[in-house]
Amino acid sequence: MCLGIPGRVVEIHDDRGLPMGVVDFGGVRREVCLAYIADQVQPGDYALVHVGFAISKIDEDQARRTFEALREMSQLDELEWLREAAQSSLDGLSLGPQ
Repeated sequence: MCLGIPGRVVEIHDDRGLPMGVVDFGGVRREVCLAYIADQVQPGDYALVHVGFAISKIDEDQARRTFEALREMSQLDELEWLREAAQSSLDGLSLGPQ
């Protein structure tokens, strides 16, 4: 099963010709490759990220729905970290444009 996690792009930069960015996942920031969607995103936009690659741009409503689904899926004890990450991300979603 593939699992894409939504995050908010907070920074975009170039790393030796490769479009990269910093993406915030509910307070946890990670370096992400933006090559697939570089011409579609800017800071403040949301992206769906899978294993370090942003694979599609999504809107804030899609990000919220995805985090809610992840939170619901993570009711099993072994996925407690996922529930916490999803809740943190839901709490951190903005209510308007950035």
